[in-house]
Amino acid sequence: MAVAVDVWQGWRVPPTPAGQLAVPNLHRAARIEDAVHQLVERRLRRTGWRVNIVAYTGYGAPGWVRVMCRVLLGRPDTRQRGRLDKVRGWRSFTTLPNKHVTVTIEAGGVRHETRADRSGFVDTLVEADLPPGWGTVRLSVPDAEPVDAPVRILDPEVKFGIISDIDDTVMVTALPRPLLAAWNTFVLDEHARNAVPGMAVLYERLVTAHPGAPVFYLSTGAWNVAPTLTRFLSRHLYPAGPLLLTDWGPTADRWFRSGREHKRVTLARMAKEFPDVKWLLVGDDGQHDQEIYREFAAAHPENVAGVAIRRLSPTQAVLAGSLPAPAGSSSAGPVGQKWLSAPDGAGLWQLLRDAGLV
Repeated sequence: MAVAVDVWQGWRVPPTPAGQLAVPNLHRAARIEDAVHQLVERRLRRTGWRVNIVAYTGYGAPGWVRVMCRVLLGRPDTRQRGRLDKVRGWRSFTTLPNKHVTVTIEAGGVRHETRADRSGFVDTLVEADLPPGWGTVRLSVPDAEPVDAPVRILDPEVKFGIISDIDDTVMVTALPRPLLAAWNTFVLDEHARNAVPGMAVLYERLVTAHPGAPVFYLSTGAWNVAPTLTRFLSRHLYPAGPLLLTDWGPTADRWFRSGREHKRVTLARMAKEFPDVKWLLVGDDGQHDQEIYREFAAAHPENVAGVAIRRLSPTQAVLAGSLPAPAGSSSAGPVGQKWLSAPDGAGLWQLLRDAGLV
């Protein structure tokens, strides 16, 4: 049995020796959070809550795969099968992490073991001989049903891919206005969320024009909403692809995680893991996508095919807490990459085609 290599912020670190737990000097907020979890866990178990695995879509290349999941303590699902209940966002947060549990990963006929962190999260690289395309790895923990996690294995011949923001790029959320963001996340029925016009068609055309091209969805959203986002993307016919999200709440050294740092670290990691792939970076002008993409393009010009920015309307820009963008459809990037801007997927498709990126 192999031992997985755990990953922290996109970099490999040595695995913890068997039978030992790494105990960092936790921030006060993290210690408070852990104490609260410990107090409520026993009571929840007595009321019928049980351990389950939430598998996230992973990715890799021939020889390795990145596996991601969370081990949670959740309430039993008492809804009737086949019943179309409305799903409110707050339901995604009524869980409790099952900390430091050992997770067994079966990938390519080889079993690996790793350990969930204090948030019940597993993010690890394992050796696996899986063919290019879509595959699965099996995840199991004691006292829970095993689950299969989908993984996308990139063909070494693939030289083009898409990294897309989610909020206000593929789904209208009007972030980061706090009250409206909270309403969209916790209250709004997931079926009431609106897709950005033309973006699903744009992505489908791009993956058709570039056979084998992967699509990664990069967001500052919490892993709690990953199942909801996956259903949204499928319902609106976006190409399937891994979600690259983050975790809310205290970390080992601070009160809250940095969303912008999460995006910067993830982009740098993608450049390191797939050095021969040129990425089309897709975002919007309502948050910090342009700034982050410019930094990445300047640092890794060989990994950027172009930047496509969805331009918000004046009303959307104000709701998102930014000023309306000036008129203009395209401009050069910081180091010569194509930098394109349009209000919807149809406009971006025309610009991408004119720029020779299709």
